[in-house]
Amino acid sequence: MTDDKIDAFLVLRSGGRLLVGRDRIRLLEAVAEHGSISKAAKAMGLSYKTAWEAVDAINNLLPTPAFVTRTSGRVGGAAEITDEGRRLIEVFHRLEDHLAKVSSLIAEEGLEEIGDALLWASGFKVSARNIFRTEVVSIRRWPVDVEVVLKLSDEQTINATITNAATEHLGLAPGRKALALVKAPFVRLVSAAEAEKVRHNLFRGEVKKRIDAEVHSEVHLDIGNGKTIVAVVPRHHAEDLGIAEHGEAFATFEPDHIIIAVD
Repeated sequence: MTDDKIDAFLVLRSGGRLLVGRDRIRLLEAVAEHGSISKAAKAMGLSYKTAWEAVDAINNLLPTPAFVTRTSGRVGGAAEITDEGRRLIEVFHRLEDHLAKVSSLIAEEGLEEIGDALLWASGFKVSARNIFRTEVVSIRRWPVDVEVVLKLSDEQTINATITNAATEHLGLAPGRKALALVKAPFVRLVSAAEAEKVRHNLFRGEVKKRIDAEVHSEVHLDIGNGKTIVAVVPRHHAEDLGIAEHGEAFATFEPDHIIIAVD
């Protein structure tokens, strides 16, 4: 028997995209303990922005949110872990315990019989800020393009336009799980009057955060059901629209600006 130890790290993925690892679970536990994103971030030694993006990513990739926030008029507001979030934490730790036992066996038996597939894993990092777990609802084919309707939540859908060839390559069909990716600069913020003219991919929500730089503003919009859309727009445009934290805003993006990914 060898004294060597193997430290195995569990990572859960959803639709090929990172859902949670050990650090995100610890962050969720800190949110549950402190009842706020800002306090959890401070306890974890993270920036408020990093913590928000991590928990937003978890919510966007789960069928129902792992946490909900309540506006309280103070920085960070209040946050509460949902039953879905508590189940995620519980399942993660249970799987981690099993993985630790497997790691001990590998350390004892050696690695000679372990194939490369168990030793190496690869993944992709993408620049798109908006990544949503969806389900294909319907597919409407045209001579060149295909209109794909994706279910984001029980009340919300995303309309995407891709080619026939891409549809075949991805094996898209009703009921198929897929990721919908939209780069933040492709998301437009529009006025209420303009919103009335938008046919597809219009989302109304509350501004959670606005970050200003010299030229651009980054706006985080809570569109309900635990989902958040991030838009990067010219700062003067955000100012013209009166975009302010806790205020209402409308976001939209074109169907052909959506990337669909499947496992």
